[in-house]
Amino acid sequence: APTAPAATPAPAAQPVAGPDSEEIPTSRLRQAIGRRMTESKTTVPHFYVTTEIDTGAVLALRKQINETLPEDSRVTVNDLIVKAAALALRDFPNLNAAFAGDKIIRHKSINIGSAVAVEGGLLTVVQKNTDTSTLSKIAGDNRSMIARARAGKVKPDDVEGGTFTVSNLGAFDVDHFIAIINPPDAAILAVGSAREVPVVVGGQLAVGTRMKATISADHRVTDGAEAAKFMQRLKTLLEQPMRLLV
Repeated sequence: APTAPAATPAPAAQPVAGPDSEEIPTSRLRQAIGRRMTESKTTVPHFYVTTEIDTGAVLALRKQINETLPEDSRVTVNDLIVKAAALALRDFPNLNAAFAGDKIIRHKSINIGSAVAVEGGLLTVVQKNTDTSTLSKIAGDNRSMIARARAGKVKPDDVEGGTFTVSNLGAFDVDHFIAIINPPDAAILAVGSAREVPVVVGGQLAVGTRMKATISADHRVTDGAEAAKFMQRLKTLLEQPMRLLV
């Protein structure tokens, strides 16, 4: 019997502004975000791994570092997370990579992007050679690029060359979220707030500071066990943060 022709899907209904709504032109940035995120979500097979990190030691280290620095040179929690992610990627090159059809491209440099909220959307500024950069350089680079991004004066080099992205919503009192991979990266790390919570230590109830982090990874490039090991390494680096200084 002849094969019946495939049914043509009906076009999606287009919303129309009515008397109780208004039309706002979509900015070029918002259009670009829409295209890239739609491409990522529809073509990249995402999977997610979440872990909880004891942030007591890393917050104490940040306080100690910043006591020696002027206010305009201080290190943020995100700078420490970015450094930890970069060091962890040394052991997991598949996560510092991109899928390219019949091959995987592993990047030799580790350049960590940080997602920055700007007027009308989101930009990712990229700190280069993050694994070999000092914390002070990471902090200075990110501070300058974020300021330019929010002032609308971003430079091409600020947003090019990223190999892995960190999206941190901790400042917005977010407990946990998952992020969409920023193409062509193989992964993105989503970080929530560090919170005081009840924890069990040695069989005793105590108060601790915990933070949840989730990696979204491209299943064409890596698998769950590898992503879980990366998160274990990230957790170790942040719970033993003196490793970030050597």
